[in-house]
Amino acid sequence: MRILAFYPYVPWPLNRGAYHRAYHLLKGLSVDHRVDLLAVAENSEGAQFSSEFTGFCERVHIVPFRHPEWQRLFPKRLLNPLPSTVAHWTIPAVREHLAKMLSDRQYDAVHILDLVLAQYFLHEHQDMPLVLDRTRVDLQYQLMEYQRLRFSPKDRILNLENYAKLWAFEKKVARRTALQVLCGPDDEAFVRKCISRTVPLAVIPNGVDLDFFHPASSREGHATEPTVIFCGAMDYNPNIDALRWYFSEIHSGLKKEIPNLNVLIVGKDPGPEVRAYSENPGVTVTGGVPDVRPYYKRAWLQIVPLRIGGGTRLKIVESLGIGTPVVSTRIGAQGLDLQHDSDILYADTRSEFIEQTARALRNPELCSTLARNGRISAEKRLCWQKLGADLSRAYTSHLCAGVRDRVLTEPAAIEAVPN
Repeated sequence: MRILAFYPYVPWPLNRGAYHRAYHLLKGLSVDHRVDLLAVAENSEGAQFSSEFTGFCERVHIVPFRHPEWQRLFPKRLLNPLPSTVAHWTIPAVREHLAKMLSDRQYDAVHILDLVLAQYFLHEHQDMPLVLDRTRVDLQYQLMEYQRLRFSPKDRILNLENYAKLWAFEKKVARRTALQVLCGPDDEAFVRKCISRTVPLAVIPNGVDLDFFHPASSREGHATEPTVIFCGAMDYNPNIDALRWYFSEIHSGLKKEIPNLNVLIVGKDPGPEVRAYSENPGVTVTGGVPDVRPYYKRAWLQIVPLRIGGGTRLKIVESLGIGTPVVSTRIGAQGLDLQHDSDILYADTRSEFIEQTARALRNPELCSTLARNGRISAEKRLCWQKLGADLSRAYTSHLCAGVRDRVLTEPAAIEAVPN
């Protein structure tokens, strides 16, 4: 099949969890199919990395853009049927470049990443089979944010207006798509219950590059004192909320159990709230780092106190690959099918999180078991090569019927659209 991949960002460098999924599944899809990439680059971010995709994409076309200003409630936002979180991605230049690519070459399907790009196919290009790859289910994610995060009365009203439109939009997109690709069974259950009983679904969890994230051959670089890590983009609300819960309810109790505890907070773009945690003794906020592996290897285990779900967490599969044991809420590890006391330790309440983290830090044999079994699970089920092949099979199963055979001889090209 010839497939156009349409992305709302350039997934390089691999410094966000969503970028790992976008990059590796695109690469996996190209093994059995011929793939072109159309990516939009906010303020040209990532446009200089087009060559990272030419080894497996035939054409790479990057469109710089700027988001429009957020619409005021009266009158534009209220009269716009699109939810504001989707309308924020309505870019005339993007529509023009998409139409040009679809007219220049005949595709068997378009693979779009995330819901915001589906708007370009509801009233146009309706004859084109559409596959939606979801790093999260937007309606599910925003509802969980609403339950967990603190919003002003004005923002709560605006959010409710957006949720109503988003629910209707999700249903329209479900009727339009030939296949939706989800991160885990929790996402699947939500789609089936709240959005569509009939839209074709394929569950492809997030994975890990086992060649890059591999266990250390020695304990060199391993911290001498008990050290835990929390890794992830620090401008992402679920991560901010996880740290807020940890430091407000868990950290002091854990310090009573493990007085010499050290905490590493590793990830790009920490705001003032996250940076302030470094004022606690033994807590280090690194900001973005060029390579997270030394920090994983330094830590005795990773903590994942996430309370907002949707999708699955790259931080966990990275830990599995590199051999750093994990203590996580079940919502943090949803979709990975990991077993408590074998691959991972689960903890969903304050007391459980303190108990399980202290237990692991005091028990090197348990940590060794978790590290060994976690790596085995990653090798068997969660490596990107296997997951890419699974995605290719989902395409074959759901879209190949009726696809025309043809010989394609167009040369590869790299295209960057100037501002």
